[in-house]
Amino acid sequence: MTTRKTTYEGSEVAGLLLAAGGGRRLGGHPKALLTHRGRPLVEHAVRVLREGGCTRVHVVLGARSDEVRARALLPDCVLVDNPGWELGMGTSLRAGLNSLAGSGAGAALVCLVDQPGIGPEAVARVREAHTGETSLVSAAYEGVRGHPVLFGAAHWAGIAATATGDRGARAYLQEHVPEITLVECGDVARPFDIDTEADLAHLE
Repeated sequence: MTTRKTTYEGSEVAGLLLAAGGGRRLGGHPKALLTHRGRPLVEHAVRVLREGGCTRVHVVLGARSDEVRARALLPDCVLVDNPGWELGMGTSLRAGLNSLAGSGAGAALVCLVDQPGIGPEAVARVREAHTGETSLVSAAYEGVRGHPVLFGAAHWAGIAATATGDRGARAYLQEHVPEITLVECGDVARPFDIDTEADLAHLE
């Protein structure tokens, strides 16, 4: 008896966590090192990706990366340094996608470190909508596109070519709207950012 193969080449969805920001509006305190539930926020974000089904996780670091490496427990993660992090999130997205090239992963599921209201349920929903290397999937909140987002490997080069400043993949996604699968996550996640001191009230 033979067992039907249920996976396809490039079927792995890798988690890609962008955690390089310096927290300029937070007095220069890197977001990865903010305390949430007693530990650095970057640990929480990695755990969300893993619990959402991503066995491979790449973490892009920038501001005070040596301190993040020393303080945060990130076992089995691939840590990617982005020396150009001050130029904006686009550089981190490019660094992360470049780190996945040749890894065998068929898609990257991208999360931001400063969105602790997004948990594994939203990650799992977006990941489960992946159908192949041409997939483009985005969480939606009352129909409005947000994070996390999933980029099939066929899109990585195009995204990297257009990711500039803090826009990340926005320009690329705007050009490919008809191809994006929206997955409603408003019932399981809250997509707020930790950008200002007032936002710190969201941390536990």
